[in-house]
Amino acid sequence: VGGDYFDFIQIAEGQTGIVIGDVAGKGIPASLIMASFRASLLAEIRNNYSIASICRKVNNLLHESISSDNFVTAVYGVLNSHAHVFTYANCGHNLPVLLRKNGEILYLKEGGQLLGVSEDALYREDAVHLDPGDIFVMYTDGVTEVFDDEGREFDLDGLIGVMKANRHLSAAQIQQAIHKAVSDFAGQQHVFDDVTMVVVKRRE
Repeated sequence: VGGDYFDFIQIAEGQTGIVIGDVAGKGIPASLIMASFRASLLAEIRNNYSIASICRKVNNLLHESISSDNFVTAVYGVLNSHAHVFTYANCGHNLPVLLRKNGEILYLKEGGQLLGVSEDALYREDAVHLDPGDIFVMYTDGVTEVFDDEGREFDLDGLIGVMKANRHLSAAQIQQAIHKAVSDFAGQQHVFDDVTMVVVKRRE
C-alpha cells in the first residue's frame, strides 16, 4: 500500500499512454488519493482531450476532492510508436531523463505545477522525437533520494551514470541495472521509499 503509481494505457493502435505519479504522504491515505487520481485520469483520457487539457481537468477534480495539504506529482504522455514521438506534460514530478544515442541528456520538464494544489492551473505539453537507441526513464523519488552510510545521495547523476553504462541493453535490463545500482548504493541505515520506474528504449 503506497502512493506510487505507473500505468500503460492503450489509447489507439500505435498510441500508448504512459503515466507515473507520486502522492505526498504514505500508507492507506496516499493510496486512496492515488486511486482517485487514476480514476480521474482514465475518465479524462476517454474523453479524448489534449494532454494539457487532461492535466488541467484532473487537477481540478483532485483540487475538489483532497485536502489542501495533499497533492500529486505526475508525468503523463502518449507514445506514438509509428512516428516515434512522445508527447507529454510534467505536473511537478521528478524530471524524466532522455539519453540520446549520441550521449546528449535532455530533461522532460514542460508541463505545470503539482496536481490538486490550486484550481484552474494551466499546463503545457511538449513532444520529443525518439531516434534509434534513445532511452528515457521516468521515476519516483525513491530511485534518486537514496543515501549511503556517509550521507551521499545517489541523485540524478547516479541514475544517468547507470543509464549510460547500460545503454546497450534492453529497456527491461536497464531497469534491472538501475534497481541493482540503487540497492547496492544504499547504506545499511537507509529506509527505502517506493522505487518505481518506467524505462522506454527505441530499438536500433
